[in-house]
Amino acid sequence: MSQADVILETRGLTKAFKGFTAVSKVDLRVRRGAIHALIGPNGAGKTTCFNLLTKFHAPSAGTILFNGEDITRERPAQIARKGVIRSFQISAVFPQLTVMENVRVALQRKLGTAYHFWKSKRSLDELNDRAVALLKAVGLEGFADLPAAELAYGRKRALEIATTLAMDPELMLLDEPTQGMGHEDVEVVTALIKQVSAGRTVLMVEHNMSVVSSIAERITVLQRGAILAEGPYEEMTRNPQVMEAYMGTADGEPVQAA
Repeated sequence: MSQADVILETRGLTKAFKGFTAVSKVDLRVRRGAIHALIGPNGAGKTTCFNLLTKFHAPSAGTILFNGEDITRERPAQIARKGVIRSFQISAVFPQLTVMENVRVALQRKLGTAYHFWKSKRSLDELNDRAVALLKAVGLEGFADLPAAELAYGRKRALEIATTLAMDPELMLLDEPTQGMGHEDVEVVTALIKQVSAGRTVLMVEHNMSVVSSIAERITVLQRGAILAEGPYEEMTRNPQVMEAYMGTADGEPVQAA
């Protein structure tokens, strides 16, 4: 792919913790407008990679480029303002607020009042139309007045995607978006990710291979912090090392990675 097609690139990205190398010389290129999956077993370095990309950890070595700009030394808030927005493995909503209020809080930065907690709730009313549109996009318009704590788990994940979208991400980093879900919720959230990816780029860590196979255009497989293989799902299923270690048995039947 050409350099113009690359939204995110890492060069030699490395993170060591007291002698243990969690991420080792990772060269990653994410195509603009694609859904790209990062897979591997527990301890492979996937979440550490996300922490490095969003600057929750500082790299020990290497470079991170976003839209061709070196962001290696920038702080998490700066990364977010550039349009790199991340969700987490554990649903991160405000349980005591309603579904609508959760989305309005995420939208509040557009008013320039993100830290003005003493202002009236009425100052957020101008955000209602956008909040309703976001809730419709994730199928939650009928739950707007419900406290977030009362949502089923799959709907909480949908709400988290709505709050992520409220930040106008150019690149969405989704960390285990279907973790802990039943089959029905997995299907709903998978379809939702595909839907909201239109016009933006998604980099996701995901264990569920049925999710990866159905929506990811490219897969990067990590092993002990380093890239083992990279390519489309069909190509990865023909890679003996990947098949044995991560994607199933020798008969080609994919299973959920450990």
